[in-house]
Amino acid sequence: MSKASFEAKRQVIDEIKSKIAESKSVVFINYQGINVEQDTKLRKSFRDRNVDYKIYKNRLIKIALDELGIKDYDSTHLEGTTSVAFSKDEVAAANVLFEAKKDVKCLEAKFGVVAGETVDSAKIEELSKIPSREVLISKLLFMLNYPASSLARVINEIAKKGA
Repeated sequence: MSKASFEAKRQVIDEIKSKIAESKSVVFINYQGINVEQDTKLRKSFRDRNVDYKIYKNRLIKIALDELGIKDYDSTHLEGTTSVAFSKDEVAAANVLFEAKKDVKCLEAKFGVVAGETVDSAKIEELSKIPSREVLISKLLFMLNYPASSLARVINEIAKKGA
Protein backbone atom coordinates (compact mmCIF):
# COMPACT_ATOMS: atom_id res chain seq x y z
CA MET A 1 0.00 0.00 0.00
CA SER A 2 1.38 3.38 -0.96
CA LYS A 3 1.82 6.14 1.57
CA ALA A 4 -0.82 8.27 -0.23
CA SER A 5 -3.32 5.40 -0.10
CA PHE A 6 -2.61 4.83 3.59
CA GLU A 7 -3.05 8.56 4.33
CA ALA A 8 -6.35 8.65 2.41
CA LYS A 9 -7.67 5.68 4.40
CA ARG A 10 -6.46 7.25 7.65
CA GLN A 11 -8.39 10.43 6.79
CA VAL A 12 -11.57 8.44 6.18
CA ILE A 13 -11.15 6.56 9.48
CA ASP A 14 -10.64 9.87 11.31
CA GLU A 15 -13.73 11.29 9.58
CA ILE A 16 -15.84 8.32 10.70
CA LYS A 17 -14.54 8.62 14.27
CA SER A 18 -15.24 12.35 14.33
CA LYS A 19 -18.78 11.92 13.00
CA ILE A 20 -19.55 9.18 15.54
CA ALA A 21 -18.16 11.31 18.38
CA GLU A 22 -20.26 14.33 17.31
CA SER A 23 -23.48 12.31 16.89
CA LYS A 24 -26.08 11.33 19.46
CA SER A 25 -27.12 8.41 17.27
CA VAL A 26 -25.50 6.49 14.46
CA VAL A 27 -27.37 3.87 12.43
CA PHE A 28 -25.56 1.32 10.26
CA ILE A 29 -27.77 0.34 7.33
CA ASN A 30 -27.84 -2.50 4.80
CA TYR A 31 -28.91 -0.83 1.56
CA GLN A 32 -28.37 -3.77 -0.81
CA GLY A 33 -31.01 -3.79 -3.54
CA ILE A 34 -31.85 -0.07 -3.48
CA ASN A 35 -32.10 1.62 -6.87
CA VAL A 36 -30.84 5.10 -7.80
CA GLU A 37 -34.25 6.77 -7.54
CA GLN A 38 -34.88 5.28 -4.09
CA ASP A 39 -31.36 6.21 -2.96
CA THR A 40 -31.81 9.80 -4.11
CA LYS A 41 -35.12 10.06 -2.22
CA LEU A 42 -33.55 8.47 0.89
CA ARG A 43 -30.61 10.88 0.84
CA LYS A 44 -33.00 13.84 0.52
CA SER A 45 -35.04 12.58 3.49
CA PHE A 46 -31.89 12.31 5.60
CA ARG A 47 -30.76 15.80 4.53
CA ASP A 48 -34.18 17.28 5.36
CA ARG A 49 -33.83 15.96 8.93
CA ASN A 50 -30.19 17.15 9.27
CA VAL A 51 -28.86 13.61 9.24
CA ASP A 52 -25.49 13.02 7.57
CA TYR A 53 -25.71 9.89 5.39
CA LYS A 54 -22.58 8.30 3.92
CA ILE A 55 -21.32 5.03 2.50
CA TYR A 56 -17.99 3.72 3.80
CA LYS A 57 -15.98 0.55 3.40
CA ASN A 58 -16.76 -1.97 6.13
CA ARG A 59 -13.09 -2.40 7.01
CA LEU A 60 -12.67 1.34 7.65
CA ILE A 61 -15.85 1.44 9.76
CA LYS A 62 -14.56 -1.49 11.82
CA ILE A 63 -11.19 0.20 12.42
CA ALA A 64 -12.93 3.43 13.46
CA LEU A 65 -15.25 1.58 15.86
CA ASP A 66 -12.33 -0.36 17.34
CA GLU A 67 -10.30 2.82 17.83
CA LEU A 68 -13.27 4.42 19.60
CA GLY A 69 -13.53 1.39 21.90
CA ILE A 70 -16.89 0.30 20.49
CA LYS A 71 -16.57 -3.46 20.33
CA ASP A 72 -19.91 -4.88 21.48
CA TYR A 73 -21.51 -5.32 18.06
CA ASP A 74 -21.87 -8.38 15.87
CA SER A 75 -18.95 -8.21 13.42
CA THR A 76 -21.03 -9.99 10.77
CA HIS A 77 -23.03 -6.75 10.51
CA LEU A 78 -20.01 -5.22 8.84
CA GLU A 79 -20.27 -7.48 5.82
CA GLY A 80 -22.04 -6.70 2.58
CA THR A 81 -23.24 -3.19 1.83
CA THR A 82 -23.12 -0.69 4.69
CA SER A 83 -24.17 2.93 4.81
CA VAL A 84 -24.11 5.08 7.91
CA ALA A 85 -26.55 7.73 9.14
CA PHE A 86 -25.13 10.19 11.69
CA SER A 87 -27.65 12.24 13.66
CA LYS A 88 -27.30 15.02 16.20
CA ASP A 89 -30.48 13.80 17.91
CA GLU A 90 -31.34 10.35 19.17
CA VAL A 91 -34.25 9.51 16.87
CA ALA A 92 -33.94 11.35 13.53
CA ALA A 93 -31.83 8.73 11.72
CA ALA A 94 -34.07 5.88 12.90
CA ASN A 95 -37.24 7.87 12.01
CA VAL A 96 -36.04 8.52 8.46
CA LEU A 97 -34.84 4.94 7.93
CA PHE A 98 -38.06 3.29 9.06
CA GLU A 99 -40.21 5.83 7.20
CA ALA A 100 -38.24 5.05 4.01
CA LYS A 101 -38.46 1.31 4.74
CA LYS A 102 -42.22 1.48 4.12
CA ASP A 103 -41.49 2.12 0.41
CA VAL A 104 -38.05 0.50 0.13
CA LYS A 105 -38.37 -2.94 1.70
CA CYS A 106 -34.72 -3.85 1.14
CA LEU A 107 -33.43 -1.26 3.65
CA GLU A 108 -32.43 -2.80 6.96
CA ALA A 109 -30.92 -1.43 10.16
CA LYS A 110 -27.88 -3.55 11.04
CA PHE A 111 -27.11 -1.97 14.41
CA GLY A 112 -26.51 1.44 15.90
CA VAL A 113 -24.71 3.51 18.48
CA VAL A 114 -27.02 5.70 20.58
CA ALA A 115 -25.60 7.96 23.29
CA GLY A 116 -22.39 5.91 23.24
CA GLU A 117 -24.16 2.55 23.66
CA THR A 118 -24.33 -0.12 20.97
CA VAL A 119 -27.91 -1.15 20.15
CA ASP A 120 -29.36 -3.83 17.90
CA SER A 121 -31.79 -3.35 15.01
CA ALA A 122 -34.80 -3.96 17.29
CA LYS A 123 -33.78 -0.99 19.47
CA ILE A 124 -33.30 1.15 16.36
CA GLU A 125 -36.86 0.26 15.32
CA GLU A 126 -38.13 1.20 18.80
CA LEU A 127 -36.35 4.55 18.51
CA SER A 128 -38.02 5.15 15.13
CA LYS A 129 -41.41 5.17 16.85
CA ILE A 130 -40.48 8.07 19.13
CA PRO A 131 -41.52 11.45 17.69
CA SER A 132 -38.81 13.95 16.89
CA ARG A 133 -37.72 16.52 19.44
CA GLU A 134 -39.59 19.27 17.59
CA VAL A 135 -42.85 17.29 17.64
CA LEU A 136 -42.47 16.52 21.35
CA ILE A 137 -41.80 20.18 22.15
CA SER A 138 -44.82 21.34 20.15
CA LYS A 139 -47.03 18.80 21.94
CA LEU A 140 -45.71 19.96 25.31
CA LEU A 141 -46.32 23.61 24.44
CA PHE A 142 -49.86 22.79 23.30
CA MET A 143 -50.54 20.96 26.58
CA LEU A 144 -49.12 23.83 28.63
CA ASN A 145 -51.10 26.42 26.66
CA TYR A 146 -54.39 24.48 26.59
CA PRO A 147 -55.65 25.38 30.12
CA ALA A 148 -54.99 29.10 29.62
CA SER A 149 -56.65 29.18 26.18
CA SER A 150 -59.64 27.23 27.53
CA LEU A 151 -60.01 29.68 30.40
CA ALA A 152 -59.82 32.61 27.96
CA ARG A 153 -62.59 31.07 25.82
CA VAL A 154 -64.82 30.54 28.86
CA ILE A 155 -64.28 34.13 30.07
CA ASN A 156 -64.98 35.38 26.56
CA GLU A 157 -68.27 33.45 26.41
CA ILE A 158 -69.31 34.76 29.86
CA ALA A 159 -68.52 38.31 28.72
CA LYS A 160 -70.65 37.84 25.56
CA LYS A 161 -73.63 36.55 27.56
CA GLY A 162 -73.28 39.22 30.24
CA ALA A 163 -73.28 42.08 27.77
